Order: sequence, then C-alpha cells, then structure tokens
Amino acid sequence: MATKLAGGTTPDLDAMIGLVRTLGQEKFAPRAARYDADATFPFENYDDLRDAGLLKLCVPTRHGGLGADYRTYCLVAAEMGRWDGATALTFNMHACSQLWTGPLADDLDMTAADRAELETLRAGHFRRVVEEGAIYAQPFSEGSAAAAGKAPFGTLATKVDGGWLINGKKIFASLAGAANYYGVLCTEDKPDRTMRDTHYVAVPADAPGLTVTGDWDPLGMRATVSRTLVMKDVFVPDQMQLMPRGLYFKAATAWPHMFMTLSPTYMGIAQAAYDFTVQYLRGEVPGQPPVKRRMYPTKQIAVAEMYIKLQQTRALFERTIAEARVNPGKEARLRCYATQYTIMENANELCRLAIRTCGGQSMLKSLPLERLYRDSRCGSLMLPWTAELCLDRLGRETLYEPGEQDD
Repeated sequence: MATKLAGGTTPDLDAMIGLVRTLGQEKFAPRAARYDADATFPFENYDDLRDAGLLKLCVPTRHGGLGADYRTYCLVAAEMGRWDGATALTFNMHACSQLWTGPLADDLDMTAADRAELETLRAGHFRRVVEEGAIYAQPFSEGSAAAAGKAPFGTLATKVDGGWLINGKKIFASLAGAANYYGVLCTEDKPDRTMRDTHYVAVPADAPGLTVTGDWDPLGMRATVSRTLVMKDVFVPDQMQLMPRGLYFKAATAWPHMFMTLSPTYMGIAQAAYDFTVQYLRGEVPGQPPVKRRMYPTKQIAVAEMYIKLQQTRALFERTIAEARVNPGKEARLRCYATQYTIMENANELCRLAIRTCGGQSMLKSLPLERLYRDSRCGSLMLPWTAELCLDRLGRETLYEPGEQDD
C-alpha cells in the first residue's frame, strides 16, 4: 500500500517516484480503462493523490509542501504517465499552478513590491492546496493564436473595485467540473492590449457567472474531461490573482521550459508501451494465457528497435529537464523545442511499434495498448507547443538571430 509524504521537508526523489509507482500499479492502472471508456474524470485517483500528499508536490516546503523543483516534478510526472496518461496530464495542470508561482517565479527579476505581492498572493493559494486539498486547473486554449503565444488572450479581465471582472471562454479546459479553482490566463482590458498585458488569476469553481458547457467525447485523453469554460462577468477578488500584474509575461519570456511540462506524461506513455510489449512477449500479462512469443527473431528485433528509440528519447528528456533554468542560452532553448517534439512524436511511434509487434490482441480494449496509442497521438496537438510549432520555432531560430531579416 502507498504511504503518505509529509510536507515541510523535501522527501527523497526516489521516495516520491516509488510512491507514484505504487499508486499507479495498485490504483491508477486498474481504473484507467473504465475512466477512458466513460470519458469521466478520475476522482478516485485524485483522492489517492490527496491522501498521499502528492497534490502539494510543487508547493515550497516553507508553505508545507513537498518542495519539488522543475526536474523533480518532471521525473515524478513521467512515472505517473507510465500508469495513467490522463491522470498525469491533468496533474500537470494542477502542479504547474504551484510550480509557476513558486520556484519558477522566484527566479524572475522583479521589483521588491512585486515580490512582496507575489508572496502574499501565492501563500493563499498554497494554503488551499496544503490544508484543503484543493485542485487547480490551468485552462489555456481559446481557439485562437493566443495559446501559442502569438496574440493576446481573448478572455478579458476588467479592473473594478476590489478585484476583476472576467469575460471570455476557454476550450479544451482539462479538469472542467472537477477543479476547485481555474488558473485562467486572460488579458487586462485596456487600450492597445498586447501580450504583455496577460493576467493570471484563479477563478473559483463556484463563482457566479462561470459555467462548464459542451460534450466531451474525444479520440484520446478522455478522462481529462476537457470541456468548455464560459465566464460572464465573473468577479474575482484581488487576492485570487496568481501573479502580480505583468509577471506572467516575464515568466513566459524568461522561463521557456515552463511550457514543456506536458511532455513528462508522454515520456511515461512511451515507457508504458515498451513495458507492455516486453511483458506480453514474455507471456506475463495478468489475465492472459502464459504464452511466450519472445523466441521469434522478428519480435526480438522489434523490441530492440523500441528499446533504442525509448533510450534516445529518455536521454534527451533527462538532459533537457536537468538544464532547465531562467534565461537559458540559445542551445538550451532550441533543445527544449526539440525535446518536446521528440517525446510527443516518439511516444506515438513506440505505441505503433508495440501494436505491430504484439499483434491482433493489442486492438482489444481489455488491454492497454489501444488506449496508449490513442492517448499518445494527442500529444503533438497540444498547445502551446504543438509539434508543428516546435518545428516552426526550430527552423526559424536556428537560421535567424534575434532581429535578423532578409533584405
């Protein structure tokens, strides 16, 4: 059985990963098919995460959390993705609300007044996670260029006495109807709005004027329940800001690795596809006849190819998360794009190879490969760094220095 990690001191990384592995094996993986089939949110998994102390993974220790930094978060999340992709992907939305406002924000250059305001704001949000077990979401997409970082968000925040009025819509809002707070990225309503006017506020789920609408019946990542949020004159008090005005834009500019936090989920899925293939060929899949298929040269070669691709992907992943920092150099930034692209594409390729290698049984929904394949195909589509956008940035930034243009 899983144990609980206490806050206030930083647990050993191996202990965190081991706890997630135990939860994954005993709880998350056995439930995954049911949540996928029904396209319902894994509330039981979040109860387990709360009981284990993992909802406060990225809350700093001085606020009672586990104090995970960027690299620690990525490694823990990759282990979670190995057992249930949808739980890991939604956990990303929750944990990054604390990661962005905690250790990543601490690295930013800001005024003393902004730093004092940030400390006051985040203390309230951290307390809700630590003491109340609150779940935070992070709705990004609007169906425009905003989520890709190419235009201001269409969701607007208008300053009023004591707070803000929020108006707008977010699509593909993971944890819709399950989160206690939605960390909404919006634009301050002012003349000549730009991306510098991006505002980051936490909208309570029970706020008047907030509604969750639309059906949810997608190809993969079905248990994320990423329905549409509509906000109509939603009042949010000043203390529900997640960052002081203008600080999010600084973070997005100075900490590019903050947008790579979706990739650990897919690193975990890639590992799961390989794990299952080995288990299947060895005749060790629970509930299946103990038939070995490992003696065939074609199977051995296929698994060798999968292992090589997995290790290539993992090596790039581990290098990139280890060098993540504020204001990285050009090579580190380019490697960040390359890593995101590689993980998202190779996860699905490993699932494809797993299905081909395991054969017809892999099409059955009673086995996980079919779900892993569908979930992995969704990764390259996810903003703010889709596979296409990664290629676009890599092509442009490898050939042009800032400010350069052709005559």
